Amino acid sequence: MKKRCLDKGVSALLLLVFLVLGACAGTSPTENGATTSPEPVEHTTETYMNLIQSNKPRLAPPSMEEARVAELVGGNTVFALDLYQALFSPQENLFCSPHSISIALAMTYAGARGETERQMAAALHYTLPQAQLHPAFNALDQALLERGQGAEEGAFRLHLVNALWGDSEETYLEAFLDSLAQHYGAGLRIVDLQQAEEARRIINQWVSQQTEQRIEELLPPNSIDGETALVLTNAIYFKASWKYPFTEDNTQEGAFFLLDGSQVTIPLMEQVAELAYAERPGLQAVELPYAGDELSMVVMLPEQGTFEAFARGLEAGELTSLLQELQPASVRLTMPRFRFDSELKLKDALLGLGMVDAFGGEADFSGIDGTKELFIEQIYHQAFVAVDEAGTEAAAATAVVMARKSGPAVEQEIRVDRPFLFLIRDRESGAILFLGHVLNPSL
Repeated sequence: MKKRCLDKGVSALLLLVFLVLGACAGTSPTENGATTSPEPVEHTTETYMNLIQSNKPRLAPPSMEEARVAELVGGNTVFALDLYQALFSPQENLFCSPHSISIALAMTYAGARGETERQMAAALHYTLPQAQLHPAFNALDQALLERGQGAEEGAFRLHLVNALWGDSEETYLEAFLDSLAQHYGAGLRIVDLQQAEEARRIINQWVSQQTEQRIEELLPPNSIDGETALVLTNAIYFKASWKYPFTEDNTQEGAFFLLDGSQVTIPLMEQVAELAYAERPGLQAVELPYAGDELSMVVMLPEQGTFEAFARGLEAGELTSLLQELQPASVRLTMPRFRFDSELKLKDALLGLGMVDAFGGEADFSGIDGTKELFIEQIYHQAFVAVDEAGTEAAAATAVVMARKSGPAVEQEIRVDRPFLFLIRDRESGAILFLGHVLNPSL
């Protein structure tokens, strides 16, 4: 099926991809809203350097208080813990970026309308209306950018960059492009989406570069096809040194006790430092600051045998009160080095949180292309974390894949390998001329 060019929106399959916690090599004025020529360009592996985008520059954010960032962060925290509960598994490690997922879905939400918009807001705990939500994300992200750029040398790296990937044959609602340009700094890069595998390779290569090769293939095979119309990306990269590094000479082999009572022997780091500490019956918590004192890691350690009950019961209010209880103390801290990644599909988790219409025939994303034909097929998330004596490195990526309800149906399979009924009928009148069943075709 050939692609159509619509006056008020995109056509065919729409793929929204949002990558969070990836490195950026610097953000040029062009990437943040400067206008470029919308003329078609020749598609090559370097095509994405050509931009067709809103002429709206990224807005200078209001103050954090004026933008109601505290309210945004409060809602994001509730969503983070709701999502953690939905993804919890006592069988495997889990690491994700709720911030990545919330930004990804906020950009999708910019095009949501009606009941779809209401359900997304409820599931994601977006308490601000659209007119205030996107400015709040803009204020938060630019504050993080400024903090990262203003950090003392060697303290930490924190970069954010956004981009859209589209086909020169497609058109998009101006208001949607304006919103993403003004609040997320996202311009539209031209890539030949008809050459699906090449487009996927280009975007994955960009993702890999932005995440310091930590997320090398966010878009799996067949995630882009000849009907793909749009890809939106957001990337952040984080790497920080501890304020009080562990000494490698103090790292010793030791026992780590698993949930089933068994144990493994692993390298355990150890240090004595002035850290923020809190203790409750059955729970210890400690905060490890990164260099510069602007960011930190909080470790919560339930008593042996109570991990699952604590994890499943953790709510935003309890977490907030626990963080408020942290007080300076001299702490002897022993903890493992660790390094792992997670690959998650989020559709079921978000369905369980009440975001139902967005994934089905009732979806309304008419704010993207002027139609109600788009719905979310699946949301993919990958995350990487490494913690050692020196500090922490983390990367994550989120992909929201959207399709058209009017697109070709997924092929169904019927394998007639068991007893069946059959009939012969007159189609015009509906009269059944013959009727029977087959129990054993070999007889």
